[in-house]
Amino acid sequence: MVTASRYYPQLMSLVGNVLRFLPAFVRMKQLIAEHYVGAVMICDARVYSGSLLSPNYGWICDELMGGGGLHTMGTYIVDLLTHLTGQKAEKVHGLLKTFVRQNAAIRGIRHVTSDDFCFFQMLMGGGVCSTVTLNFNMPGAFVHEVMVVGSAGRLVARGADLYGQKNSATQEELLLRDSLAVGTGLPEQGPQGVPLLYLKGMVYMVQALRQSFQGQGDRRTWDHTPVSMAASFEDGLYMQSVVDAIKRSSRSGEWEAVEVLTEEPDANQNLCEALQRNNLSTWAELNSGESEGGSRRTPPPVLIYSSDW
Repeated sequence: MVTASRYYPQLMSLVGNVLRFLPAFVRMKQLIAEHYVGAVMICDARVYSGSLLSPNYGWICDELMGGGGLHTMGTYIVDLLTHLTGQKAEKVHGLLKTFVRQNAAIRGIRHVTSDDFCFFQMLMGGGVCSTVTLNFNMPGAFVHEVMVVGSAGRLVARGADLYGQKNSATQEELLLRDSLAVGTGLPEQGPQGVPLLYLKGMVYMVQALRQSFQGQGDRRTWDHTPVSMAASFEDGLYMQSVVDAIKRSSRSGEWEAVEVLTEEPDANQNLCEALQRNNLSTWAELNSGESEGGSRRTPPPVLIYSSDW
């Protein structure tokens, strides 16, 4: 996909990271560039919410299918921190946990393998350190907070509002309050469990897309300026590389380097590794319930078909 986007530069190839378009983060990026916080030192992000699981078993329940908090929301945060600071993650250390493996709707032979709690740290370029906590076991209001601390002050976005405080000030000040009303009467979580913050970001992104196509004599052309802040496919590949490194770190317990792919990987090798991990983790769960004196199950065989073999 990255290669295709480079081959056809006139086609609009964007990744829908809607947080970039929220006025709070647009203003935060401007203030960081204007040295409001001085030299950026620390980034801290927290996302607290209820369960991400749907009423029925689906892709969101399965790690291999892209489910879990790290994939669904962690990627947004990774991209946002890099977008705000201009620095990319070089090494990461993370922990993924699945606390709710079954519930009233998902039971029997089915169980959840996707994470509902994730904590990771990133060592970024320029000496910037970032910590991110994603907790999807907390009932109540959706909490989304992103803070950037520098040598001269701090900026913090709570929801869609932006606050700041200089080191010389005694209290923080409100720098921007978002007044966009996205559908009167929408619940806090929005339709289908989408947080209202992300719905607002989607509205701003669609507005930018509309501006990009307006005023063009040829419908096949578009203006790059309104969507210049959007994430590219290269950004998407970087985000996925960081997520993969976090998952490796969670398995190894060690710091892992972020390695962005420069050529297409072997799909068969990826499939083999993914199925083997899933099979062995299931075997470990089965054996965890055995008593010390009981019989142990041997690892089940893995049968993989490929037209290349």
